Amino acid sequence: MLKDFRVLLILCLTVASLSLPASANEVVQWNETTLKAIEANGQGNVVATRTLAMVQVAVHDALNAVSRRYDAYYFEGPGDPAASPDAAVAAAAHTVLVGVVGSFGTPAQKGATLALVDQAYAASIVRVTDGPARNKGVAVGRAAGAAILTLRKDDGATRDAPYTPGMGPGKWRPHPNPVPPNPPIANADLARGYVPSAIPGWANVTPFTLLSASQFWLPGPPALTSATYARDYNEVKSIGGKVSTVRTDEQTQIARFWFEGPGAWNTIARTVATTRGLDARDSARVLALMNMAMADAYIAGWKIRYVYDSWRPVTAIREGDNDGNDATVGDPTWDSHQNTPAVSDYPSTQSTFSAAAAVALASALGGDQVSFTVTSGKPFEGITRSFTSFSQAARESADSRVYAGIHFRSACEDGLALGRKVGQRAAALYLQPVRK
Repeated sequence: MLKDFRVLLILCLTVASLSLPASANEVVQWNETTLKAIEANGQGNVVATRTLAMVQVAVHDALNAVSRRYDAYYFEGPGDPAASPDAAVAAAAHTVLVGVVGSFGTPAQKGATLALVDQAYAASIVRVTDGPARNKGVAVGRAAGAAILTLRKDDGATRDAPYTPGMGPGKWRPHPNPVPPNPPIANADLARGYVPSAIPGWANVTPFTLLSASQFWLPGPPALTSATYARDYNEVKSIGGKVSTVRTDEQTQIARFWFEGPGAWNTIARTVATTRGLDARDSARVLALMNMAMADAYIAGWKIRYVYDSWRPVTAIREGDNDGNDATVGDPTWDSHQNTPAVSDYPSTQSTFSAAAAVALASALGGDQVSFTVTSGKPFEGITRSFTSFSQAARESADSRVYAGIHFRSACEDGLALGRKVGQRAAALYLQPVRK
């Protein structure tokens, strides 16, 4: 037993020498670690939002149990004021990640992810030098993480649902990627596209803050014969094609910048939290609210899109002569600028989770008018953009899907409207300041 402890201590000290200094905000660091774990685990954007929400809620509740500042989401304690907050954060995040990653990815991905989170946990724990405080913090963090895992155990995330593509004009069906795919895809079979619709069962996942996935509904895409549809069709055909004479260099960069998905909003939240010097508890609340709102935005959007089941621009434009609208002209050779995700068009969930994130951040941080500069992550790393408000960023995120050629304008506009409602509900009802 003593030998094992010494080996672990040596490992911890080695890892710690390569880590952030002890003064670093553990909440922000574990958010970054969670995103690295999600990538290593092979989780797509949809699944990733559930993982992020679970981790951040567990972290929030663990800290809150140590010293109550906000309403708990689920875990009420008991905590111990003498517990180390940093140890509580690390134990809560580590517990959730270890509990989640086994359900996704290949065996190799699972192994690599577990090694990554174990290493991060060792680095965090060794920085807490007060042994009794560390042990108490670990206990409350483990309890908070276990509570969230139990709560979400049967939430439907690992259950799929049957789905058969529709037929005829307006209905989604498997579609191609541009040639070559953009961004590149190593697997030749996946590179060509025509893959089945993605995880239709996600429409039945239990939300984090909504009463149900269908609590907020949308009117549906415009009729194929309408002027609105013709407007949307001709806009994306012109600006969103693989070959476009009207898409500007900046619009191309916008499409690339936002391709990252929910990770971009976590970068925004970390950047603003760090710039403002938020402590761990306030950082935890910001990240928990935002990630719950984004997770529910995906669940609500998935519910709606599998009802309307509308075709993507690449299918619509290639079959444009058969849609019954004289104002649309088909082009059987048209390709989208970027790869089109294998799921129906309406609503744009990129727009939905972006609006939800923007509203949650504005509420938690005291207003929408916040200036920030962030740099994109994979697959189009190194693009830096600046914004003067969260809503401006959400609008640009929605626009990016039209510039990419993968969504119609109405899907983006209605997605923004849905996301705002989701974000408003989460911010109004959850993690409120404790009344003194």
